[in-house]
Amino acid sequence: MSLGRRFHVLLGASGLSNLSDGLAFVTMPLQAASMTDDPLWIAGLATMYALTRLLVVLPIGVYVDQLDRRSLMVSANLLRGLALMLLASSIQFGAASLLALYTVMAVVATLESLADGAAVAMLPGVVPKPALDRANSRIASVQLISDEFVGPPLGGLLFTVAAVLPVYVMGGTWAAAGVLALALPRSADPKARAESRQAFGTQVAEGARWLTEHRTIGKLSLIGGLASAGYMLPFSVLVIFAQDRLDLTSFGYGLMLAGSALGGLLAALLVPRLRLRWNYRTLITASLALGSLSLACLAWTSAPMLAAALLGLYIFHAVVWNICATSLRQWLVPGELLGRVGAATRVASLLGLAIGSVLGGLLAGVDIRLPTASGSLVFAACAVLAWFGLPGRDPDSSS
Repeated sequence: MSLGRRFHVLLGASGLSNLSDGLAFVTMPLQAASMTDDPLWIAGLATMYALTRLLVVLPIGVYVDQLDRRSLMVSANLLRGLALMLLASSIQFGAASLLALYTVMAVVATLESLADGAAVAMLPGVVPKPALDRANSRIASVQLISDEFVGPPLGGLLFTVAAVLPVYVMGGTWAAAGVLALALPRSADPKARAESRQAFGTQVAEGARWLTEHRTIGKLSLIGGLASAGYMLPFSVLVIFAQDRLDLTSFGYGLMLAGSALGGLLAALLVPRLRLRWNYRTLITASLALGSLSLACLAWTSAPMLAAALLGLYIFHAVVWNICATSLRQWLVPGELLGRVGAATRVASLLGLAIGSVLGGLLAGVDIRLPTASGSLVFAACAVLAWFGLPGRDPDSSS
């Protein structure tokens, strides 16, 4: 059964947006490296991006619930396109600076949070709830292809042709995503509009309170925060692990990461079929256990090919977990709270990423295998929490 024209418009807009995200992953650090040799300034772009998203995520959750979600998607993508076009012009005419690059990165991070939050909250109004697993799987497939397989190598190729070229392409692609999103239906919940008279802080607190009081979504958020920490423990120092433990060159490291993304693509294709056999609790628990097992084996291997296969298994688990967790939230959270509850969930995940990256660096100073082994233990704990904390009955089983 087709998911409908509106879904395919949303899918197309998300795909174009993710293509620009993939281009930015390679292009923005390359632009910084062309302006300075200081690794702190280059690495600082990623820090700026993460801090900005953490600071804006809760206010954006309120706006996603209050305002027309289509307008938010359109505006966020068009404004990102404009910001990149201005940056490209400054690069072309020799007026670019690190300050301009950092400013654009902060703008992009803010608008990405806005566009992503609006898209996730809009999906339950675009497809029937029983089709959420299939819809989220399609979105994950397009995201992986655009963000992992096409965007980064294309960004590197365009940069070798002309340093400014990928910046223009990013701007044009984001603008195209905004124009395409105009074909989506308007989406603003009347209950949320009525609540807009409340104080801003009260609205933020309402989303956080609903999250903590709902047994399933609260547990899901806790698992998500822990899983984010478990992910960043090894991945914050994965490049060092690849060099010291696996004896890989930079090219080999990139090849290993690209190959591991195939595991995620396979997961996105299989989740709808797996959901026909298993409920959310079983599938989430199994995926988290697979994540734990893959990291446990990775910690003790020094064979590059085996490491690549284990990373593929890890990415497989991550995509299964993400699709199931997103669909379950979309099933259970009221439409007028999707933005705020989703924002509160992302805060837990972002904090987990920050904590995991710090701990990963500290543990790597003791033994490069420790971050990966510790990540395995975290995912094992997440699997136990999922099995005993999530309901054994799916929300759609009584529909």
